[in-house]
Parts: sequence; structure tokens; C-alpha cells
Amino acid sequence: MLLFFTLGLLIHFVFFASIFDIYFTSPLVHGMTPQFTPLPPPARRLVLFVADGLRADALYELDENGNSRAPFIRNIIMHEGSWGISHTRVPTESRPGHVALIAGFYEDVSAVAKGWKENPVEFDSLFNESKYTWSWGSPDILPMFAKGASGDHVYTYSYDAKREDFGAQDATKLDTWVFDNVKDFFHRARNNQSLFSKLNEEKIVFFLHLLGIDTNGHAHRPSSRDYKDNIKKVDDGVKEIVSMFNHFYGNDGKTTFIFTSDHGMTDWGSHGAGHPSETLTPLVTWGAGIKYPQRVSAQQFDDAFLKEWRLENWKRLDVNQADIAPLMTSLIGVPFPLNSVGILPVDYLNNTDLFKAESMFTNAVQILEQFKVKMTQKKEVTLPFLFTPFKLLSDSKQFNILRKARSYIKHRKFDEVVSLCKELIHLALKGLSYYHTYDRFFLGVNVVIGFVGWISYASLLIIKSHSNLIKGVSKEVKKPSHLLPCSFVAVGILVAFFLLIQACPWTYYVYGLLPVPIWYAVLREFQVIQDLVASVLTYPLSHFVGYLLAFTLGIEVLVLSFFYRYMLTAGLTAFAAWPFLTRLWTRAKMTSLSWTFFSLLLAVFPLMPVVGRKPDISLVMGAGLLVLLLSLCVVTSLMKRKDSFIKEELLVHLLQVLSTVLSMYVVYSTQSSLLRKQGLPLMNQIISWATLASSLIVPLLSSPVLFQRLFSILLSLMSTYLLLSTGYEALFPLVLSCLMFVWINIEQETLQQSGVCCKQKVTSIQFSYNTDITQFRQLYLDDIRRAFFLVFFLVTAFFGTGNIASINSFDLASVYCFLTVFSPFMMGALMMWKILIPFVLVMCAFEAVQLTTQLSSKSSCQSFFFFFYSYHIYQVSFT
Repeated sequence: MLLFFTLGLLIHFVFFASIFDIYFTSPLVHGMTPQFTPLPPPARRLVLFVADGLRADALYELDENGNSRAPFIRNIIMHEGSWGISHTRVPTESRPGHVALIAGFYEDVSAVAKGWKENPVEFDSLFNESKYTWSWGSPDILPMFAKGASGDHVYTYSYDAKREDFGAQDATKLDTWVFDNVKDFFHRARNNQSLFSKLNEEKIVFFLHLLGIDTNGHAHRPSSRDYKDNIKKVDDGVKEIVSMFNHFYGNDGKTTFIFTSDHGMTDWGSHGAGHPSETLTPLVTWGAGIKYPQRVSAQQFDDAFLKEWRLENWKRLDVNQADIAPLMTSLIGVPFPLNSVGILPVDYLNNTDLFKAESMFTNAVQILEQFKVKMTQKKEVTLPFLFTPFKLLSDSKQFNILRKARSYIKHRKFDEVVSLCKELIHLALKGLSYYHTYDRFFLGVNVVIGFVGWISYASLLIIKSHSNLIKGVSKEVKKPSHLLPCSFVAVGILVAFFLLIQACPWTYYVYGLLPVPIWYAVLREFQVIQDLVASVLTYPLSHFVGYLLAFTLGIEVLVLSFFYRYMLTAGLTAFAAWPFLTRLWTRAKMTSLSWTFFSLLLAVFPLMPVVGRKPDISLVMGAGLLVLLLSLCVVTSLMKRKDSFIKEELLVHLLQVLSTVLSMYVVYSTQSSLLRKQGLPLMNQIISWATLASSLIVPLLSSPVLFQRLFSILLSLMSTYLLLSTGYEALFPLVLSCLMFVWINIEQETLQQSGVCCKQKVTSIQFSYNTDITQFRQLYLDDIRRAFFLVFFLVTAFFGTGNIASINSFDLASVYCFLTVFSPFMMGALMMWKILIPFVLVMCAFEAVQLTTQLSSKSSCQSFFFFFYSYHIYQVSFT
């Protein structure tokens, strides 16, 4: 038993880890040669403003009075520079956005393992290629570009991390700090000859990271006055900095300014996913080398933004976020970042056609270099007869395109050069993606083979040990053959040798060799397979087809629920009708009605918006009051049974009730304090952490009687869940728990209905109760249904309120009772615990079902694993 579960956990861990090897490996390659435009650049210096969390519409649109929130930036658009929308990619987080802006590539998701702070893979950037870079802003962003820089030429000035407080009085102070420190820096430079000479060098960069807008957006939502006023503050600050630069450098016309954002923000104050409010960010450029505003009579875009923003007469130039990096490098004449995949937006450049053509050619060669290195690396570790090159960009085609581009430059056909280089870039990017995903099919096939093998083995083990399907079938003991083990050993050696000569990573050996022993274990049970087939053939065809269709439909609903949450509602509605399709309605009317009521009530939650969109503390308070009312009813009922409810147990329940009351107070008090911008009260923070800690211990002090222990677990977890709630989701675990209590009772009714003797009542069973092994029964078809119910309830717990239906469902306001200072790991852990609380409730209910139905933990859990893995392999096939 222990060996089976240990092996199952290990195999499932391997399958889970394979996701990262297949889909989330780093796209970066190393070994390229730096490429730069061989012509004098238009600018000596570049100033990059990044307004963190600024949406495009929030900057460009006019307010209710018809005035711009950023008059200086709007004046730039109309009289001095070029503008457009920068399209970001998922995940729309600060670190990936800044990496795309400054390094020119879209970072792999592995960086999230370090909280978006550290570099999982070192990379080149604009800052690294510059002569000097000075940066001011958040300690979460600046260090990652300084850490990977060669030499000592990237200087960072950050405020203390504690300033990033979502409950602070005025988050605009973060931006004011940046502007003030930049002005102080240039003031000191006038009296520091060494610094003054550095500031007058060419190829230098100034980076101002402005976090206030993002912080106000998280704390107060983008529709708030705080968010909009912060935009005005940033606009005023940018105006002052531009004036200071022009004065410091004597209006020499050699400074380029770029104003943009790393990502946007949803209306409910979050980001991370692909909603247009998160992926559409502003881009405004002006100064040296930038084209002046272009008046146009009409523009072709699929959206209606131009009319809404009243900018339809000024040419809009949209780019992908990674395209900004090559734009900046070409403006100051530094090499393109080695891993950049951005395409130079030549329409922004105010320079000669020769400069545009040469810059575009350099851009194409730089991306082609990455393609060549990636292809060489893959070719070196693949057997020649197995290597399949990217056919759209052969060596001869690369040579012909480059030769033709050079010929066009020589004959001054600059438009043709730009067009040809863009074609080469698109082919090279396709080739990069091709080689990056080259092993995906091989790895996927191995994982699927292993997955199917493990499901088959688990199923055969369940059938062999815990069912009567093969009862009565003769089982002759045959002398074991050495052919089977020798064959699998030979297969394992061949696979290992194949991977060895291709110099594959050690993880490939795991994925390639794991299916070998699994399928060996499956084929060892060949006699069981024969007996199973013989038993199934005795079933009426109509019954077999009916069970198969029901099984397939159930898994289909589960898989679709990952994409469409309302499928959970469909499933729960079907659950509600279940008692009326069986004899349960005639045996237990109240239990059946309760099951139907709570199933339909739970079915409402997947139809509601994901958590965070509509915060409502009154619903949290209402959930707390319902918990208190339920506690009063239960405690009153238990006190009447004086023989089973002693004073110590009463004390535990009263302690949990007090904890619920304190949670309600902390939620209300914290909300009020944050609205007054007074931050998180220290006492509230202490109570919150104490409640979280006690919720893990107090249930262990409660009575071991099944009902009382389950109720104690619910009270403890609900007190924590209230602290982590912002709206209607506070009601979700309460409704789910009520359905779980009914499930326990209704399963006992189904057991009695099937003729199995139940000697104990639910109210008298204890979690510590050791059932006589002789009372354990075989598995029935009803146990497959119970396993399906369990998986369905777990998926409902997962997606019921949208907690992880989308990345941007993680509302930071959920953790404000515990902390308001930005801490990705701590906030992530708290939100993960919030997600796991409904899981714990469901699993506790399943353990109770196992006890009440006199089913062995071994057989019940194996039945669950059978259905769980069947569901997952179906999902893999579906996707």
C-alpha cells in the first residue's frame, strides 16, 4: 500500500515536472556576435520613462471635462513626437514587461520561481550595451539589469522595499522620490567633475521606473481618483525632468525621450493575463531621431480608440513591446541586445533612408545569428539521420537574402531593403520557435505513454485486489518466463543509449525510461487483463455501452470546465437531479432535498465573475454571520447531549467562534483603515497571523467524533478564509461544506440501499476509529461514482470562484489583512492557502465518506487515483 502511493506520488511528480521541460524552458541562446548599425546615431543619450501599470486608455483618453490627464504628454503627441500602442504579452507582469522593453525578448515563465526578481538565465540588455546607465526606482526591477551587466557601468538608485505599501497614505510618493532623486543627481553632477564628464559621454541611458500608478491601481482600482491623479503627477514630473535635461545639456538636441509602460491593469486592479486593458500600453517618443507628428485624414485600425481619445488626426504607430528595445539601441548607436527578438519600427525614426535600411539590416542579421546558433546547438545533439532542419530558411536562402539586401543598399533601393529584412526576420523567428520546440513531440509522446501505462497499472491493481469482476475465473499459476523482463531490459538499454549519444539532459532519461518499468508491470498482469475481458464480455452490451458513455461524458465535463467554468454549473445541476433518478428519494426525502438544494446553490458560484472584480465587504460580513449562526445551532444541539459534549470541547468551539468574530472585525477594520489611507493596523496584522496559525492547531483539540471534528475544521478554516476574502467568495466554502455534510449522509444511504450493513451512525463514528479489516468490502460501481464526485468537487473547489481560472484573478486585496507591503512569495503563499482551503474541506469529507461506507482506505484511494489519472490523460489528449 505504502509502496503504491509512494510510487504514484513520484510518477505524478515526474509528469508534473515534465510540463516545465516541455513548455517552459528558457528561449535564450548564447554565443552570438554583437551587431550594431555602422552609421552615426542621431542621439547621444536616451531617457526611458516606464510608468508601471499604466493603461493606454488611462493616458490617452480625456476626462469628463474634455481635458487630458497628462497635458504635457498629449502636447508631445500633437507637436513634437510620435505615439502609438505597445502590445504586451502574457504574463503581463512587471519583470517580463521590463525585460521585453530593455532586453527585447519575452521572458520564459521560469523567472516566476524567483518572484520575478532574479535572473534564472543571464541575458544581454540595452543597459549592458550602453556606455553608462543610471536608473532610479523600485528595488524589484532595477537590480536584475545591473546584476547581469558586464563591467561596472550600470548604476541603480532604489528606495526601500517597505515603501511599496499598498495601504500607504500616498503611493505617488514613490514617483516623487524618483523625480526628486534624479534632480538631486544632476545638481550634484555640476560640482563633481568625474560624474559630469560621464554624463557628457555618448551612448548613455537614463531609466526612471515609476511604480506609483501600479501601486494605486492595485490598492484603489484604475477607475479611482488616486490612480488618475497619479497620472497627472507623473505627467508633471516628466515635464520637469525633460526641462532639466534640456537645460543641463544646453538644448543640444541630442536627447531622445521614450515614455511607455510595462503592462496595463484590469478594472478590478490586477494584471497578469491577456485582457486588452492589460496588454495595451502607451508609447510616446520624442527628441533626437524621432519623427515629428504626422497629420492624417484617416487611419485603419480594428478598434475605436482613436475616436474615443480624439487622436484620429495624429498618425498612430503600434508596436510589439519587444520592438522598443531595437528602437532604443538604434537611436543611440549601441549593439542590439543579443537575445532581442524585436523588429525595429522604422516608422518612428527621423533619419535618412540609408540609416533606416542599415539599421533594419543589422536587426535582421542579429536575429539570424540567434537562429544559426540555435540550429547548430540542436544539430550537434541530434543524430544526423534524425535531424530535420527548418526548411523555410536554408543556408542558401539566408545567403541569397543577405546578398540581395546588400545589393539593394548599394543601389539605394532602401524600401526594398526594409521589406526584405522584415521577411528574413519573420523566417528567423519562426525558425527559432521551431528549434526551441524541437523536442516537444518526443517528450510529449514519452509522457503520454508513461501516463497511459500508469493508469493501466493502477486500474489492473484495483480490479485484481478490490473487485469481484474476475471472481470465479480460473487462475492457473504458470511458470514465469524470462522473455518479458529480458525484452524490457533490452528496450531500456536501447532508450538509454539513444539518449546518451544525443547528449540529452538527465531529465530526458527520466521521461524516456520511466514508461519501461511501468509497462513491464502492466504486462505482468496479462492474466488479469484476460480475466477482465472475459468478465466484461458477460455484461449485457447495452449496460456496457451505457457505463462507457456515462464515464466519457463525466470526464468530458471535467475537461471542459478548465476552459468554461459554467460546465461546473451543468455538472452540479445534474448532481441535483441524481437522488430523483434513484431510490434515494423514497428512502431519505430530507437528505435528498438537502442534496438538491445545496447542489443548486453551489452551482451559482461558477456563473459569477471571478474573484476580485466586484469586492464587497458586506458579503464577507454576511458569510461570517452565517458561520456564527450555524455555530450557535450546532453547539446548542451538541450541548443537549451532555454525555458526549464535555466542557473542554465546548471551550474549543467557543474559541473558534471567537476567532470568527475577530476575523470579521479585522476585515471590517482593515477595510476602513485602508479607505482612510492609514495603512494596515499592527493589531489587525497580529490577529490575522495568529488566526492563521491557530486554524492549523485548534481542530486537533476538538472531539474525534466525525461530525464534531469536521465542524471544527470548518470553523477554523472559515476564520482564515474570511480574512482572505474580498467579496462573495467568502460564502463559497460554507456552501461547499454544507454539501459535503449532506454527501456524507447520502452516501451512507446509498450503501444501505445496496444491501451493505452499516452498524454505526454518522454521529457516532470517529476519525480515529479503526474498522475491523473483516468489515472491509469489495469495490462496487457506486465507488467509481464516488471517485468521480470527489474529482468533480476538487475541480469545483479549484475553479468555483475563479481563484485560478485566470492569472489576473489573484487580487492582492485578498491578503491586505496580513500584509500590504509588496512581497511576492509571502503574498503568493497566502493566496495559495486560500485556494487550498476548499480542497481541504473536500478531502476531509471524502475521508468521512470512506469511513461511513466501510471502504478500505487502500481501495477507496486507489479508486480515486484511477479516476483522477483517467481524467488527466483525457485532458492531455483533449488539449
